[in-house]
Amino acid sequence: MTGTPEITLHHHGVERHPLIVIDDFWPDPEALREDAASLRMGSIGPHYPGVRATVPPRLADTMRRRIAPLLAEHFGLDPAPAISEAYYSLVTTAPADLAPIQRLPHFDGVERRRIAVLLFLGHGDQGGTAFYRQRATGYESVDGTRLDRFRATLDADVRTHGLPDAAYIAGDTPMYERIAVQPAVFNRALVYAGNTLHCAYLPPEVVLSADPLAGRLTLNLFLFDD
Repeated sequence: MTGTPEITLHHHGVERHPLIVIDDFWPDPEALREDAASLRMGSIGPHYPGVRATVPPRLADTMRRRIAPLLAEHFGLDPAPAISEAYYSLVTTAPADLAPIQRLPHFDGVERRRIAVLLFLGHGDQGGTAFYRQRATGYESVDGTRLDRFRATLDADVRTHGLPDAAYIAGDTPMYERIAVQPAVFNRALVYAGNTLHCAYLPPEVVLSADPLAGRLTLNLFLFDD
């Protein structure tokens, strides 16, 4: 069992989007690790560089209810958005095997009521999560009014600079500036807007293992409703 959760609020970048960091988030994180290890993980979608398994709905809803007061206070979302997806996630893709889209920062969706919750469940050096600004536009988030310009700028940047090398993005690039990074501390949860530009921070020393008890294991909740 862990101690009392410790909550820290950050506002990163020029746009000052809230980022909530909750240390000692879950009372029994080792039970979550064992649960993940008991499940069959597989590829879900083309973007995540690894394997995933669905989190039990009751567990996901308990986590949603736990952060609901924070969403009301810091994001103005009351009631909290519904759970759209919930996964145990394990990064397994070697840097040399990354698809081009996996080498770039991304956003989960353009909607305002879209929230990402990421809980770090790995021990040892796990890297973290980083947030970015598109240099040419200055965008740190992408909503519906920005989407076309963001995409056109990305296409132009790729024509100018070429695709990034086959590696996990780990800092500033010609196309993106890193504006914040949160280390992956065991049992630390991050809560942030899903339309912010972000990416896993995975320096070379992070071990990528297919064993949930040895690799970079996270639990990811995606909250969204109209």
